[in-house]
Amino acid sequence: MKRIVAIFLVSILIAACSTVPITGRSRIAPVDDDQVLPASFAQYKGFLEKNEKSKDEEKSAQIKKVGGKISEAVDRFMRNNKMNKEADSYKWEFNLIEDKTVNAWCLPGGKVVFYTGILPICENEDGIAAVMGHEVAHAFAKHGQERMRQGQIQALGGLAVALGTKNSSSGTQQIWNTVYGVGTGVGMLAYSREHEAEADKLGLVFMIMAGYNGEEASEVWVRMSKRAEKSNQPEFLSTHPSNESRIKALKDFLPEAKKLAAKFNAVQ
Repeated sequence: MKRIVAIFLVSILIAACSTVPITGRSRIAPVDDDQVLPASFAQYKGFLEKNEKSKDEEKSAQIKKVGGKISEAVDRFMRNNKMNKEADSYKWEFNLIEDKTVNAWCLPGGKVVFYTGILPICENEDGIAAVMGHEVAHAFAKHGQERMRQGQIQALGGLAVALGTKNSSSGTQQIWNTVYGVGTGVGMLAYSREHEAEADKLGLVFMIMAGYNGEEASEVWVRMSKRAEKSNQPEFLSTHPSNESRIKALKDFLPEAKKLAAKFNAVQ
């Protein structure tokens, strides 16, 4: 058994680092897509079966439109940078859920949910693009899979053995439920400050690539902060902390984001 744990540790350390495209951040190698995406797609399907889609056809169409444009920008970047296999793994889907919760999220593989409660904060299509870009960026950078890898390392006692044997699928499912918990009542993943800052930057680049006004990204967080001051903290803020430094960071990065977007859009 110790041998199995040792092998598992070595396998992680061998593939310990990879790099996030665009930002260049060094990260722990994420859990492989083939271990994660089947659970992601199944969880998303189950979520949609248990939650009511919005009957507002206009708003639902707008969510799909914005999601389509941003996912096309992401797909274009990946294919222009020899990431075809990864691009093929995304099965993009965008749905608006009838729920007053101020929230939105994207599961691995491009499965996105917006709640109607966040639309007043978005205020306009550029605002929707800002939130959409941010959430899609989490999936693009594989933040969830990175957290899952960290979870594997932290749970070496029993899970490493399971992952090193025929029980690998159940071990991965255990990590999945711990990280995401969609449909289990656990709630969505709370990303680290580092992941949030990275998603802000990547999302800004993607929304500009898709033809949206990047200045609106910081304005969304201004509106989010004002709402938080007037009422109980929105669910979105429990996992997406909004503060003056974050708003400033978005404004400061905007010129660079515009340059990167123009560069990536120019590549054929």
